[in-house]
Amino acid sequence: MVEALRCLPGVGPKSAQRMAYHLLQHDRHGAKRLAAALSGALEVLHHCSRCNNFTEQEICERCLSSRRDPSQLCVIEMPVDLNSMELTHAYNGLYYVLMGRLSPLDGVGPRELAFERLLQRAGDGLVKEVILATNYTNEGEATAHYLSEMLRARGIRVSRIARGVPVGGELEFTDAATVAQALIERRDY
Repeated sequence: MVEALRCLPGVGPKSAQRMAYHLLQHDRHGAKRLAAALSGALEVLHHCSRCNNFTEQEICERCLSSRRDPSQLCVIEMPVDLNSMELTHAYNGLYYVLMGRLSPLDGVGPRELAFERLLQRAGDGLVKEVILATNYTNEGEATAHYLSEMLRARGIRVSRIARGVPVGGELEFTDAATVAQALIERRDY
């Protein structure tokens, strides 16, 4: 059980041990619910054939919605990023979830992320703009650059989400690279 829990991100041997003992000693009912939930999810969830997010259907509800703008396709790394985008209520297009980012050191390349599937989706004739919303990490930047080159070569308009000083942030506590990027990407006020 401890080894099984270690597969979770950020869970080392001590944390896994604490979780296992907690479930066994104090929450056996919770452990059964967790096991049933995991088993059920593995049985019914698969990837949407259009956006690659998790769904119980062949095509998820978001992709089927007539209220979404099919001309915009936002590319994100993980399902949790989709949740963050949706919380903004600022985007009404469709998504494509990569389920990761390029990371050669971890053996994750374009084939592992099925970039060809994204290219087919973006080239369906409906998509007019692909918005790259990968994280601003080295891997996220490399992924965005690689995808932008591939998409532009196919005549698809590509944009990138902006970065800069966060709302409520103070310059004093913001790193120099972020302040520099905010200055470069400034706009008229």
